Amino acid sequence: MNANDRTPADLLRSALASDPGRPLVTFYDDATGERVELSVATFANWVAKTANLLQGDLAAEPGDRAVLLLPAHWQTAVWLLACSSVGVVADVGGDPASADLVVSGPDSLEAARACSGERVALALRPLGGRFPQAPEGFSDYAVEVPGQGDQFAPYAPVDPDEVALVVDGVELTGSEVVARAREDAGRLGGGGEAGAGREAGEAGAGREAGAVGVRVLSGLSYGTWEGLSAGLFAALAGGGSVVLCRNLERLPEGGLEKRVGDERVGVVRR
Repeated sequence: MNANDRTPADLLRSALASDPGRPLVTFYDDATGERVELSVATFANWVAKTANLLQGDLAAEPGDRAVLLLPAHWQTAVWLLACSSVGVVADVGGDPASADLVVSGPDSLEAARACSGERVALALRPLGGRFPQAPEGFSDYAVEVPGQGDQFAPYAPVDPDEVALVVDGVELTGSEVVARAREDAGRLGGGGEAGAGREAGEAGAGREAGAVGVRVLSGLSYGTWEGLSAGLFAALAGGGSVVLCRNLERLPEGGLEKRVGDERVGVVRR
């Protein structure tokens, strides 16, 4: 973490400069058995490609509003940082009818059609797979993103004091996102107090909670700040990593405790 970081994209750049090979996001989907692990470098590459797609093919500009109709997923995390890189407002679960563009998962395509601007669809299939046939009226993210550039440079500087994120109806500037993320990272373990982020009664939780770089397992929705922070932003701000779990309720008895141990999780949020 760099004290001069003022946007979420800045946090990612600092993480990339300090330790590109460390794990950042490990994603599980317990409905499909999928597990994906992304290092800082791999995650940043996806962000750069997606930001190039946003700024280039989709002609998004700073201040444009992108409604994200997506679950807590590693590709959603990529879109959140890509929006920050361009200066586009990431409106999580907002109204597509008032958006400049919409990014939708397979379960929200009909709602997404209310957007009169650009529409992008994510199949959310294992290994970032594409739709068997792209939904009518949408670009298939898995088709469009691979050919994008691996380096990104915004056409205009991103203002940290402009709105960067809307979640649960609350607008946050880039600098406010960073400040909140830093505070949360401290509570999760970066503040130096042993057990700071432990969830009471959770087997194995808190093992690493006295140190910067805590590994957080989150089964929370991205529809609240708590879920976004536990599932992405606090890890970026605190030099940690996240085990992001979708359909966590599908785990068999004892499965959560095993995952906590296997993934060396320090804090559990669900």
